[in-house]
Amino acid sequence: MEEYLKGKNKAEEDLDSLKIDYKKLHLSMRTAGLGKTLEQWRQEI
Repeated sequence: MEEYLKGKNKAEEDLDSLKIDYKKLHLSMRTAGLGKTLEQWRQEI
């Protein structure tokens, strides 16, 4: 049972880490202007 809990905790930590990485990626994309919609790009051009 203890091994199962260790694995579960590890999976939850990995998931949290992925969420944080995703947020950082999303933020840097927005900062770089990569998160714009096609419509926003058209208006700029």
